Amino acid sequence: MPKDDSVYLGHMLDAAQKVAMRVQGQTRTVYDASEDLQIVLAYLIQTIGEATSRVSAEMRDRNPQIPWKQVVGMRNRIVHDYMNIDADIVWEVATRNIPTLIAQLESLHIPPSE
Repeated sequence: MPKDDSVYLGHMLDAAQKVAMRVQGQTRTVYDASEDLQIVLAYLIQTIGEATSRVSAEMRDRNPQIPWKQVVGMRNRIVHDYMNIDADIVWEVATRNIPTLIAQLESLHIPPSE
């Protein structure tokens, strides 16, 4: 695996694990009431998307099980349409999609960052 891909995949995994850690044991009610949690989750999901956009086309082609376009699309939505971030979608991504993404990334056996 090219070094750059391992770095970006590592960033994706790190940020995804941070999302999972922050939603663990939380409820949608807590999320709705916590502007800090909303900001942190949006930022981390944005970070995942930015790292994803830097993964090589070859790596993406070899791993079609990862929804590359959707992950980057979510980042773009947060960055470019920040006034209309849908809390339902962010919560759904954080609680349902991120655990799957973590498992997919872990299956790639990403080497530790240097």
